[in-house]
Amino acid sequence: MTRALNVLGSDRPGDILLALRAALAGGGPAVVPRDPAAKRGRWPEPGATVAQNVALVIETSGSTGSPKRVALSTDALLASAAASAGAMGGQGQWILALPAHYVAGAQVLVRSIAAETEPLIYGGGHFDPVAFAGLAAELTSDLRYVSLVPVQLARLLTAVENGAREVADALRRFDGILVGGQALNGRVRERAAAVGARILGTYGSSETAGGCVYDGTPIGATVVREVDGGLEIAGPTLAEGYLGHPARTQGTFHEADGQRWYRTGDVGRVDAEGRVVVLGRADNVIISGGEKVLLDAVERAVRLLDGYEHAVVVAEDDAEWGQVPVVVTEDVAAAGVERAELAAVREFVAERVGRAAAPSRIVVLPHLPMLSSGKPDRVRVARAVTDSRRNGEA
Repeated sequence: MTRALNVLGSDRPGDILLALRAALAGGGPAVVPRDPAAKRGRWPEPGATVAQNVALVIETSGSTGSPKRVALSTDALLASAAASAGAMGGQGQWILALPAHYVAGAQVLVRSIAAETEPLIYGGGHFDPVAFAGLAAELTSDLRYVSLVPVQLARLLTAVENGAREVADALRRFDGILVGGQALNGRVRERAAAVGARILGTYGSSETAGGCVYDGTPIGATVVREVDGGLEIAGPTLAEGYLGHPARTQGTFHEADGQRWYRTGDVGRVDAEGRVVVLGRADNVIISGGEKVLLDAVERAVRLLDGYEHAVVVAEDDAEWGQVPVVVTEDVAAAGVERAELAAVREFVAERVGRAAAPSRIVVLPHLPMLSSGKPDRVRVARAVTDSRRNGEA
């Protein structure tokens, strides 16, 4: 048994909601939410179908250069929604503030369908804290939720700190604010706590139907284990695999100990109490002067410094050391932010991560290239670093 595919632009979230409702009920085609700005290519061909149990196909952003089409079943999506509700205190009403072509955005719609509540849709364009606060004031359910990426949360907190009381009131209205997509800066979490916002840092991916670990704790029936320093995940929310890539599916998902496991590609550990600590991507490790350096760890350290809260750290080839970390950040001169110079940044990172992790230079861009999800576009960031070296910038 198979079902057809329904490709919808994520600028039509209302249509995606209706299509998902039909897909989850079993009668409609599988939904493929797509970034309207993305190049469609030749997929899907006219008449293409997927397995009957597949309700949603997420095309990954390819932020690291390798896009995939992740097939998610009805069972996986509803298991994720149920696990999320259990972890957050019950089902409620959501605001959709993320693009629906990303799993975090699509899951807001799935959770709304499972809860039988009507989501409020923020819409596209620049994320405006005051407009968001106005929408939050329209929530009517007893339990109110939203899913954000760190840059959105940071903008809301900055607005509060600049005197926007309506934004502070809006943040406190939520019974849970999921924040995922990338590591949540500890200082941002502290700022959120000071406002009274209830933050849950999430970990997961399209392959796990979205966040499956909240604040380090696996939710629902999710199981996380450490294998040779890498994290693997099992549970009912796992994807069916990658459409059109059986070899990639077999290399990423495997059977062991009576369960099906997903190799996340992340470095991390699971402590004796089952708490998950994610250290970074396994493919984001460089060898600098003969020592392993985890660029995600360097980035976390740099983001603790004033003016570097959204900095990105990438690798650059070096004739002496092999590869070295480079900090890429936005120009904040117009905002009057005083930012540490390279020597101070190097010392700060060396004390926390090790001398080999000290960044070799800082590249300042007018604006950091971003994906529509709010994540940094690391491919374009790395290209900007290469271009800056070619142009002879320090």
